[in-house]
Amino acid sequence: MPVDHYENFPVASFLLPPALRASVTDLYRFARSADDIADEGDATDAERLAGLARYQAMLDRIDASRQDQGSNDADGLHDPANARDASATRAFDPDLAPIFVPLAATIDRHNLPLAPFRRLLSAFAQDVTVKRYADYSSLLDYCQRSADPVGELMLRLYGAATAQHLAWSNAICSGLQLTNFWQDVGVDWDKGRIYLPQDDRIRFGVTEEAIAAHRADAPFRALMAFEVERARALLHFGAPLALALPGRIGWELRLVLLGGLRILERIDAVGYDVFRHRPVLGKSDWLLLAWRACRLPHTLPATSSSL
Repeated sequence: MPVDHYENFPVASFLLPPALRASVTDLYRFARSADDIADEGDATDAERLAGLARYQAMLDRIDASRQDQGSNDADGLHDPANARDASATRAFDPDLAPIFVPLAATIDRHNLPLAPFRRLLSAFAQDVTVKRYADYSSLLDYCQRSADPVGELMLRLYGAATAQHLAWSNAICSGLQLTNFWQDVGVDWDKGRIYLPQDDRIRFGVTEEAIAAHRADAPFRALMAFEVERARALLHFGAPLALALPGRIGWELRLVLLGGLRILERIDAVGYDVFRHRPVLGKSDWLLLAWRACRLPHTLPATSSSL
């Protein structure tokens, strides 16, 4: 899903249904701007957390307005013929209105829950305060808040948020998030972060000093091979979703899924030295992915439906 510098949103792709592109853009604008607060510029940690708290407050206003509207409906006071545009009348902070007015309209239009938005904000806040992860379970917990909500919101826009679809989507989103981490080990070090779990680093003998020196020695390569397989397993587990969703939606997801798997292939191909050879997808890769998308499920392991 890498689009621009917020890697977890497929934004207004030509494969997305035209009727949903504006709504997807509204969701992306929220996520990207919140991610920027947590990760861009030279603000202090306190300033970043305060900025994210303002986003939480705007979500609270959407929630309060929704509850007020529900009370009016229950009391028989809601007149659809004269209903005002609730998203335009909420008292959003003026500088945040360009983000939250259209977002509120999209939330109303598609009856989206607010919990996924709140989980995203909690992950962005964690980016400010947490720079290391003790083990894989704590890293996966982060992925479940930084990436999985995106898939849930997309499925809800499509009207396809069944329990099975959500399980597959969560696996794909977490797998893509991990793929981005393993692609960017050096980039994240420069930001003061290490996503490689500490217990795995100890097990394979990879020190912070080795990462700081961009040393892709045998222990580092072994660790990366292990983590790459974890990400690949998640993507394979979620792969049936790309075949279950119809039309443009399914084709969009096929390319997203296969793009993540291709990045992992490229990490393998450079011997896991992502310091000197950060893998990216070029034009030839996308031609290959289009061909592979046409051949699904034949291009995936037979065991992709179980993890």
